[in-house]
Amino acid sequence: MSAVNDTKFSSAAFLLTGIPGQDDVHLWIISIPFYLMYVILIVGNSVILFIIKTDPSLHEPMYIFLSMLAIADLGLSIVTIPTILGIYLFNSREISLNACFAQLFFIHSFSLIESSVLLLMALDCFVAIYHPLKYASILTMQRIAKMGLVFVLRGLAVVLPVPFLLKWFQYCRANVLSHSYCLHQDVMKMACSDITVNSIYGLFIIASTVGLDFLLILLSYVMILKTVLSITSNVERVRALNTCVSHLCAVLLFYTPMIGLSVIHRFGNSSSPLLQILLGYVYLLVPPL
Repeated sequence: MSAVNDTKFSSAAFLLTGIPGQDDVHLWIISIPFYLMYVILIVGNSVILFIIKTDPSLHEPMYIFLSMLAIADLGLSIVTIPTILGIYLFNSREISLNACFAQLFFIHSFSLIESSVLLLMALDCFVAIYHPLKYASILTMQRIAKMGLVFVLRGLAVVLPVPFLLKWFQYCRANVLSHSYCLHQDVMKMACSDITVNSIYGLFIIASTVGLDFLLILLSYVMILKTVLSITSNVERVRALNTCVSHLCAVLLFYTPMIGLSVIHRFGNSSSPLLQILLGYVYLLVPPL
């Protein structure tokens, strides 16, 4: 039996995982909340985009960055809808290798783009508080477009090698993934081959994109706090901080589960599978909502 389990082969598909032990209540108790959440986040973010596009008074840097964030959230949601709802509505757990590789490419790309947009929004807050009189001349539409394009290309470029690296592997018979969607750090553990290159490259991606973005956001908030504390009026201090509260909440909601999930997959082998699954859903669903 052990010899059979250790046999290497090129698997035709992976099996996705729902919430363990809850198969009998997927349809009524679990699928309906997921369906409602997807409807709310898709309609809500679409309304945001429609309002910003149709209202000329909102064609300002802050709202342009918000529309970028909404687009990234919509992309992330649309990519994961088929497999998540497929499990809970139709009990369809199987996903082909190519479909899995394509899904993880878009999930990680949109995640990196969202991280970049959060960094741009932190820059917007910093410039608005630190250089209010030069705000319009610093954050011009042309400059915003260039920064947005650079970060989109960065997100796509660093993730592009990942599916091709995964295609070189052979996968073992234990091909059951930990989530109801595909992630690089989850898929590569299914390989029978040496995954050292993928593991190192994955850490490089996290450090050079998400890690760097997070550090720059922290730096921007240190500068913002230093500037706010230099303001003599308490009313003006509160007004300045209020401009960043919603962004700070979005940063915490995005980075906390994302970093936690990455750490658990690489170093938390003894962690509860339910914790991984719930953290994965928080990472994908809560920030867009």
